[in-house]
Amino acid sequence: MGLLVMSFLLWCFLYLCLAFETNEVTSSNAPPIVLWHGMGDSCCNPLSMGEVKGFLEKNIPNVYVYSIKIGENMFQDIENSFFLNVNKQIEEACEQLKKDPQLKNGYNAIGFSQGGQFLRGLVQRCPQPQMLNLISFGGQHQGVYGLPHCPGENVTICNLVRELLNYGAYTNWLQSFLVQAEYWHDPLNEEEYREKSVFLADINNEKNKNQTYKENLTKLKNFVMIRFSEDTMVDPPISEWFGFYDEGQAKKVHTLRESKLYSEDWLGLKQMDKQGKLHFLETIGDHMQIDMNWFLQKIIKPFLM
Repeated sequence: MGLLVMSFLLWCFLYLCLAFETNEVTSSNAPPIVLWHGMGDSCCNPLSMGEVKGFLEKNIPNVYVYSIKIGENMFQDIENSFFLNVNKQIEEACEQLKKDPQLKNGYNAIGFSQGGQFLRGLVQRCPQPQMLNLISFGGQHQGVYGLPHCPGENVTICNLVRELLNYGAYTNWLQSFLVQAEYWHDPLNEEEYREKSVFLADINNEKNKNQTYKENLTKLKNFVMIRFSEDTMVDPPISEWFGFYDEGQAKKVHTLRESKLYSEDWLGLKQMDKQGKLHFLETIGDHMQIDMNWFLQKIIKPFLM
């Protein structure tokens, strides 16, 4: 009889261990993840966002990953990353996320290059469903003052964008449709930038102070800004950490904590910093050269699991 009891107990123990192990492998309590690609890219490119999506799904069991697509197909998505007003894109993205039942309880967000500041605009303007953590890879949160090289497959489009920006980034015509003009930040003409920028100056609360923007942003659990150590795309690279050029010139830069935006807390970033919600990380490489092991150890495990 004693042998039968011992055998039964051993069988129960092995069964529970197996059930626990199986549960660990096949289930996940991780929130869904929303991705937003950068300039010249698309939601579903197998060599960029598709690879990232697959990597997340491999390393976070059963996680739901949604990649924002603006347009009817990949080609429209690429074109719109150049030629569709950012404010319209954010409105469209907000509607997409609201309609997705898998996101209703909140989601984490990862933005790549200009997708970083677009997602920040999204969390400030679209509080439901709620964004939990915002991860920004090379996002230009204080804009750019230059376009050294333009990614994507279409060299003709890149050259056209440069020509249009040189023509006059703050003209009403370009501000109405050219994406890169809408986060163009000229330190030599700060007054014109604040007056005429239809996107960046607004979400940075450099015009009329929007208390709702501040309230929505401070609800984030974490705002992670990742800078590329050898970035040759973003000018100045410190914009990836919310810094920029000092006003009136284009050589000396200041950090976020040295800015008026921070000291007067226009967006709640000072408050978030004191709460430990701001994270300034650096990864080795040029713009969007992401080491996937670094991604796993520094981003996925601490912020997305």
